[in-house]
Amino acid sequence: MKKIYVLILAFFLIFSPLFAQGAYEEAYKETVIFVDSSGRSVEIPKDVEKVAPSGAVATMFLSAFAPERMCTVSGSPSSDQMKYLPSVLSELPETGQMYGSKANLNLETLLASGAELVIDLGSYKDGIADDLDSLQNQIGIPVIFIEANLPNMAQAFRTLGQILSMEERGEELGAFVDETLAMAKENSAKIKEEERVSVMYTSGADGLATNAKGTTQAQVLDIVGVDNAIVVEKVSDKGGGNQINLETAMLADPDVIVFGDKEIVKEVASLDGWKEIKAVKEGKYCTVPSLPYNWLANPPSMNMILGVWWLGNLVYPQYYDYDMGEKAREIYSILWGYDLSDSEIAAFEANSTF
Repeated sequence: MKKIYVLILAFFLIFSPLFAQGAYEEAYKETVIFVDSSGRSVEIPKDVEKVAPSGAVATMFLSAFAPERMCTVSGSPSSDQMKYLPSVLSELPETGQMYGSKANLNLETLLASGAELVIDLGSYKDGIADDLDSLQNQIGIPVIFIEANLPNMAQAFRTLGQILSMEERGEELGAFVDETLAMAKENSAKIKEEERVSVMYTSGADGLATNAKGTTQAQVLDIVGVDNAIVVEKVSDKGGGNQINLETAMLADPDVIVFGDKEIVKEVASLDGWKEIKAVKEGKYCTVPSLPYNWLANPPSMNMILGVWWLGNLVYPQYYDYDMGEKAREIYSILWGYDLSDSEIAAFEANSTF
């Protein structure tokens, strides 16, 4: 028995410092100071292994960038969406929206996930620094904001690459955003004034929830060189945009309408008022592709990359001259590692072209 006790004592003397060191390193990871897009200086782990998105937009970005590092999602994707997305997303716990008017944070789930960092991505909003400070104090986990609207998206991907030590992935996606915006800038500059097309982008069952000129939701329209047909005094960046009436739509008389809702497209040509609008009379209307996410907005995330290529090719094919089906195949592969089939390409083209 004495020999056994001696062996046990020797085991603890040899290995307990190693266990203690491991626990110490876990509790006191090396950190760095990161200055986020709101100007906040936040102490974050130097080597981040587990990331939680703050909400839907961040979930979309991270599911494309580094799904293997995610430990939560804001909400589980639908079965239709999961067909195109990394399978790990279906296994992650839901935390809800962490802040803002729709905040429904499940704090217990977040803390149990082992998240080392919460990342918020999207457009800058007034008061965001105070909001994220409050969230960080509430959850006890560092929270950072990275501005990621279209003009800042390439840098956002490169910043994610630096934070997560995935510089190669950050450069791959950043370079593709740069290519997309350069392409749109070059082609939109060729459009003559008399060729400019007015476009109305709507959502909702009645087709009257519009994304007006100047909204984050309508960024793609500006970038590809179309005139947003809906101009209002006070724009709304909420998911439904600005609700207008049919008379306003008729007065705007757009050349093209892109609908977010599939059902109204089936009957719009027979509806009073709608059938008098130029775009409807001439058959220049269709549905925005929506899988795995809406290609224009709702919410605006890296899905807008697809929207730039699609809307430009739809409205100005003489300048945005390429095979959109093949371009979609390329983008799905880059973003989600998914290989679109010929039948899938044909299905989205059937509903999203004139």
